[in-house]
Amino acid sequence: MRVYLPATLAMIQELTAADGSEFVPLSGTGFAVTPALREAYTSGDDEELGEVALREAARASLRLLSADESDLPARRVVVVADADATVRPDLDDAVVRLPGGVSAADIVAVHVDGAAAEAAVRAAVHAVDAADLGDEDAELAIGDVEDHDLGWYATQEMPFLLDLL
Repeated sequence: MRVYLPATLAMIQELTAADGSEFVPLSGTGFAVTPALREAYTSGDDEELGEVALREAARASLRLLSADESDLPARRVVVVADADATVRPDLDDAVVRLPGGVSAADIVAVHVDGAAAEAAVRAAVHAVDAADLGDEDAELAIGDVEDHDLGWYATQEMPFLLDLL
């Protein structure tokens, strides 16, 4: 199953520092095109629904950034991998649980915000919980960061991505 795993630049730095290791998503939580997600949308192919799962993972990345104490720039990060996962419809339509880490060989790509998104990311990090509780101003901050597209990076580009920060 194609899974979208929320991450931070610090997590990517850790992954690239340990060659041949695995990426371990926090609490084993990821997002994917699930039967419940398909039901929630009246139209859309797997690619479009994959974008929905990617956006959900990017929002979850904001939550990870709120606890990130690294000196790396504030940017949303989503690791895309092919992995076994169990659907968790009790949490949300796209949520899945992974039984463990994902081998670096199973990572397909990484999506990362560009430098232009940093101010919006910082604002959204502080607003994400309030947005989840229905605060309209906080939802606007989340909308501002979601206006920024995540850049796509092949796995072999990850070390260079970190060097260019």
